[in-house]
Amino acid sequence: MIILIHSETDASTLVGNLGRAEYSYYFVRRAFHPVLERLGIVVPVHDPARDVRAIAANAEQHGESCVFVSFAAPHNTPLGLPCPTIPVFAWEFDTLPNEVWDDDPRNDWRFVLGRTGQAVTHSGFAVSATRSAMGPTYPVESIPAPVWDSHAALYRAQKDGPILPRGVSFGVTGRVIDTRTVDLSLYNSPTRRAYGFAPLPEHPASGTSLLRLDGVTFCTVFNPNDGRKNWLDMIGAFIWALRDQADATLVLKLTHREPDKAISAILETLCKLTPFLCRVVLIDGYLSDEDYRRLIEATTFTVNTSHGEGQCLPLMEFMSAGKPAVTPDHTAMADYITERNAFIVSSAPEPTAWPHDPRNAYRTLRQRLRFESLVSAYAEAFRVARRDPHRYAEMSAAAHQDMRAHCSEAEALRKLRPILSVPPVRDLSPRERQAVNGVVGL
Repeated sequence: MIILIHSETDASTLVGNLGRAEYSYYFVRRAFHPVLERLGIVVPVHDPARDVRAIAANAEQHGESCVFVSFAAPHNTPLGLPCPTIPVFAWEFDTLPNEVWDDDPRNDWRFVLGRTGQAVTHSGFAVSATRSAMGPTYPVESIPAPVWDSHAALYRAQKDGPILPRGVSFGVTGRVIDTRTVDLSLYNSPTRRAYGFAPLPEHPASGTSLLRLDGVTFCTVFNPNDGRKNWLDMIGAFIWALRDQADATLVLKLTHREPDKAISAILETLCKLTPFLCRVVLIDGYLSDEDYRRLIEATTFTVNTSHGEGQCLPLMEFMSAGKPAVTPDHTAMADYITERNAFIVSSAPEPTAWPHDPRNAYRTLRQRLRFESLVSAYAEAFRVARRDPHRYAEMSAAAHQDMRAHCSEAEALRKLRPILSVPPVRDLSPRERQAVNGVVGL
């Protein structure tokens, strides 16, 4: 079988697309790639309308089956291709878009999913929303991105509680903004009104910053321009809970190509919350794979405060490495967040719009966090890290083990095989793979 895969962002456009709509589908595609390679010959395509037709026609001449796997939201999934199409999409709202706007029928996802006839999403929550729109027997499967295997090696079984690194250092290609060194008074409202926006810390002349972390470290990875991520509650509750704890640190790893506006707003918020002894660090830059692993290793707890998640790859990655979470358990996170592995933040539904609907019409629900619950979760997590090593060790092990059952390559392979109608077979020999590569023109 030839498995054609596509996402709008690829390795060559990733840096320029960070923070844009659908950029994260590249990471989902990358996580699925090694699993799909165990089921067939995987061929990334750049232009589906052109490439899929050419490869499918050639495959048919050679008696080879072909399937197109589109890592994109349904309204961005190509239709009318000459081979089966499987949309793989994330969704965090209780209803699927079921209306047409801008004279484009694809904005009604039922139009697209009805033509593909099948789909893959990443949570039971999204499966339920899909079947509510498409009917109870619609063939949709929940398969989270298989990230456990690539992060499991970072887990270290702990008998004596959390390892609290002292002076762990790693490089950042870009800026590190640290409340231990930045003058937050520059970002108060009177100064901003008198002089305009206060200048942000500049990028280092060398292009590289050195970050040192110590103490109890809470860490999150998110797009600061995505309102769904709810950084205001994340920062405010952290400082309210731990303002007198000098060894408590919140690290915000930002994923957007143009974060300055959000950084300015974050610094103004931090200024309003002064004085505090706890530390907040903003990473505005690129981390190599090795430095990203070091960030995970230096983390005590991973944090999520979003209004909804389609799956949340960073949360899954940190937890796979054995990092307990401070997080709600709504939307996709309901599949893997429990009291065994997380300090759970309570939430309640509130009206909102579908994120790509330019009308901003209230048609669905998101989850609003209860601020006092988030404050309590931070405080309890810090207490456990410092005073209850046995419980921390148990939560760390549970996070690691629970994510194996949720998002391992073995679990993804088990679910993907019947969808692609691929029976268990031996791996192709190098000569056989070379012959199939000739079919697709590689």
